[in-house]
Amino acid sequence: MANPVELNDLTQRLGEWLKASGPEADIVISSRIRLARNLAEFPFISRASDHDRSEIDKLLRAALLKTHSAGELDYLSVSELESLDRQFLVERQLISKELSEGRGTRGVVINAPEQISLMINEEDHLRIQCMHSGLDLHGAWDQINQLDDEISGQVNYAYHPRWGYLTACPTNVGTGVRVSVMLHLPALAITRQIEKVFRSLQKISLAVRGLYGEGSQAMGDFYQISNQITLGSSEEELVQKVNDVVPVLIGYERQARDYLVRESQQNLHDQVSRAYGILRTAQTISSEETMHLLSRVRMGINLGLIRELQIPDLNELFIQTQPAHLQKLRGTELDTADRNIERARYLRQHLNKEPRRGEKN
Repeated sequence: MANPVELNDLTQRLGEWLKASGPEADIVISSRIRLARNLAEFPFISRASDHDRSEIDKLLRAALLKTHSAGELDYLSVSELESLDRQFLVERQLISKELSEGRGTRGVVINAPEQISLMINEEDHLRIQCMHSGLDLHGAWDQINQLDDEISGQVNYAYHPRWGYLTACPTNVGTGVRVSVMLHLPALAITRQIEKVFRSLQKISLAVRGLYGEGSQAMGDFYQISNQITLGSSEEELVQKVNDVVPVLIGYERQARDYLVRESQQNLHDQVSRAYGILRTAQTISSEETMHLLSRVRMGINLGLIRELQIPDLNELFIQTQPAHLQKLRGTELDTADRNIERARYLRQHLNKEPRRGEKN
């Protein structure tokens, strides 16, 4: 593995999944596959001792060194990070809240494009995650499946011939796979069709969650759609199930956008223009309001109402205006009020092309 990653370097670049380079990226932000795995020789994390956790970390790091991707991977000791740095990684979707808030030895291994993230000692001994831009579940599955095969050649996974992979949470038993897509659905929200769509998803055992997964609220009209059950189906079948549903959701969102353009163009243009205006002039603004307004502007770009911005620009603003990112960019911890001021300054600077702090006109 390479030397430990420098977190400040991450603030200067976008993860590959945020670059809007994949299929249907105007609506599908990212495709993600997660695999839950445990080592047969150790108890589940909830029963693991501090010594167990340390040994699990050592064994998995040694296994990763023997993979073809080893030279591209960086290790971070999450247990040694400050709270702000852990939150920064959560905001970038590189670690979960559970790993951030856990105890004892725990780490994460990532690659430079931020497509691959391997969480050690989260709810399970190992959580392997692969994220691609746009609707690319099959590409993400091919990449994560190859890495999983390489790791399994180095360690002994907890596996039962009848039940499959054994996991801490019963709903993950079987394949241990979570297949999810992050969608931006502002038009369905505006036309109040979103709840009806989500009820339909629940009937076919697909879960709807917020921006940061389980237990999080939807912000900025971003939603994660994923499978709820892993037992009884193969990995490929679960990938295909989600992959078959997403184009239907994309179609609903496009129809809702067409309806807004056709039946309510003035009101739509007004919403987008007001959102853009507030973001460009606000002197203080909360994270929640920023997400809501950026959502409207992002839709405006896709509908051709705003031409001077591109989708990757908006995706970057979504990430960089999150609380931990703002503080990392500023180089100091800020309370809520100061963060709101700094967030507004950052937005004005990037949307109006104002000079950066310390620069002259």
